[in-house]
Amino acid sequence: MCVNRKRVVITGLGAVTPIGNTVQEFWSSIRNSVSGVGPISRFDASRVDCRVAAEVKNFEPGRHMDPKEARRMALFTQYAVAAAKMAWADAGLDKGGSAAERTAVILGNGIGGAEIHDEGYKTLQERGPGRMSAMTIPKLISNEAAGNVSIALQAKGFAHTVNTACASATDAIGLALDAIRAGRADVVISGGTEAAVTEFCIGGFCALKALSTKYNDTPTKASRPFDLNRDGFVMGEGSGVLILEEYEHAMRRGARIYAELAGYGATGDAHHLTAPHPEGEGAVRAIRLALQDAGMAVTEVDYVNAHGTSTPLNDPMETKAVKTVFGDHARLLKMSSTKSMTGHLMGAAGAIEAVVCVMALHDQFFPPTINQETPDPACDLDCVPNQGVSGPLRAAISTSLGFGGHNGVLAFRKVAS
Repeated sequence: MCVNRKRVVITGLGAVTPIGNTVQEFWSSIRNSVSGVGPISRFDASRVDCRVAAEVKNFEPGRHMDPKEARRMALFTQYAVAAAKMAWADAGLDKGGSAAERTAVILGNGIGGAEIHDEGYKTLQERGPGRMSAMTIPKLISNEAAGNVSIALQAKGFAHTVNTACASATDAIGLALDAIRAGRADVVISGGTEAAVTEFCIGGFCALKALSTKYNDTPTKASRPFDLNRDGFVMGEGSGVLILEEYEHAMRRGARIYAELAGYGATGDAHHLTAPHPEGEGAVRAIRLALQDAGMAVTEVDYVNAHGTSTPLNDPMETKAVKTVFGDHARLLKMSSTKSMTGHLMGAAGAIEAVVCVMALHDQFFPPTINQETPDPACDLDCVPNQGVSGPLRAAISTSLGFGGHNGVLAFRKVAS
């Protein structure tokens, strides 16, 4: 690690999630082991094998944007704009002015406007291309979330979108860290967003045998990372946004600092499109790179927010990877999967899990893995089963491991008060 490079801190947080539409609601639900999984309500799920999802509830776009603006956005964009505005307000920043050109946007997204794709294709088939909405493409394409956030907050630096499947948001935040260190921005609005609870997407993942199907009648039990009876992941949706800021810039304006984003590592498995490397080789390298980037010893890390998808292949592989990296210290740290409560937010997963890590450090609280009723012997680390616990946290890492072999890891550090 270069000792003279810029430090990057988190000064604002925003969230729209299946367990709360503000950071305060979200974090309260995490602390209280609340599940956001329920029966699918977005469409008639009778034709698909998985009939549960972690949907965002009671979201009112009019609280965050003009209703006319909202109608020009797909749901994933609405979520991103709402979360970004909340994060911006939380950071106490002003829009526009000379600082606008030094403010950038980097968001992760996996699928784009999924419901717009479905609506557009239905119109095409039933009424012909001449009856398709002129807003179909602007609402559909995945870069529109970053574009709309840039407009809403008058951020005139670069506005980028990262798509690395389930690692998208983590990679977006990591690239934001790099951009501030490189001097390309003073502030970056970063995170991820996703809204893919549609028949097309659920049906596609069912075809891959990736989703849980055993718990359709008991939805809150469906997402069960590290449990022996897990049978697949649960689709989630929402957005998490963090305001990343160069440390001296934040200090000059007297900003409240939640935590430091200290390191980022990313690798490719070069193994399989949908299955992780069985030994977690790529995950191991990504964790080590993040720790090296942060100048962080393995013994400093007290918490791992695991990718923890509740799939048969991921959870033991990730347990093995953490043991490989941390050695004897793996038995002393805590590793939980908050996907047990939120479901898997796909391209946005790493963003809300970054928010979890930041709040865990801020509140000195280890979030739980709910539904761990029969621990899998192959997942034998301390997964904080069912109830979170308070305790000293110095540093935390968040892992995101996506289809295509994309591995991203962020390392966070508590900032001394």
